[in-house]
Amino acid sequence: MTSLFISDLHLSTERPEKLELFKTLLTGPAKNAEALFILGDLFERFWIGVDDDHELNAEVISTLADYALHGNHKLYVMRGNRDFYLDQNFESVTGCQLIPDPTVIDLDGRNILLMHGDTLCTSDVHYQRWRRFITNRIIRKTFFTLPLNIRGKISYGVRGIARRASSKKPPEITDVNQDAVVSIMNEYGVQDLIHGHTHRQAINEFSINDKPARRIVLGAWYEKDCVLLCNGAEVQLLSVGEFMEQS
Repeated sequence: MTSLFISDLHLSTERPEKLELFKTLLTGPAKNAEALFILGDLFERFWIGVDDDHELNAEVISTLADYALHGNHKLYVMRGNRDFYLDQNFESVTGCQLIPDPTVIDLDGRNILLMHGDTLCTSDVHYQRWRRFITNRIIRKTFFTLPLNIRGKISYGVRGIARRASSKKPPEITDVNQDAVVSIMNEYGVQDLIHGHTHRQAINEFSINDKPARRIVLGAWYEKDCVLLCNGAEVQLLSVGEFMEQS
């Protein structure tokens, strides 16, 4: 089974070349995969609803819908910290399946834990406090009762605050906590974890209960880009260009 994983695309009008690359990937070799998983932060702007008719949103939704409608492949999307508020309306217009964070999948007989990754950054106490607030069911429900223009202003303010806060934090605060990694992998009984969020692309190998374990971190699509190819026992972190060349 060939599965593809991407995350942290942060698609925006400021980087039109990344939107084009995303469209090229989904209209090209990604169609040969049995499943495509997007593990959060598909958008740069904080998601405010499908009624946001921003041109970029429409293009992304159309690209996802075309991908989901053609072929036998599956499309799965996990919420990230930029798109906490993706909902059933997003599922309906794109044809994707929203999956919870975390989720365990069976990949060729091996259980794999999928996460966005932000909940693993437990050393960042302020962020975790803010995350609990913004994902609160009542806060979320209240947000969607507001007019679109108000939701847009809130989104703009949240993005600015988050950017300023992140710029002041040391790298070790914004990375995952290894104890948190081991704890959740033990909780779900897995030896493999795939996540994004930190933008620190790597395959990290360690041991859990004296058995080999892996934490695969997907790269962001800012300056570079990244796609994880899983084909049986083969695991490769590639650029989109490299993936297309070998497909």
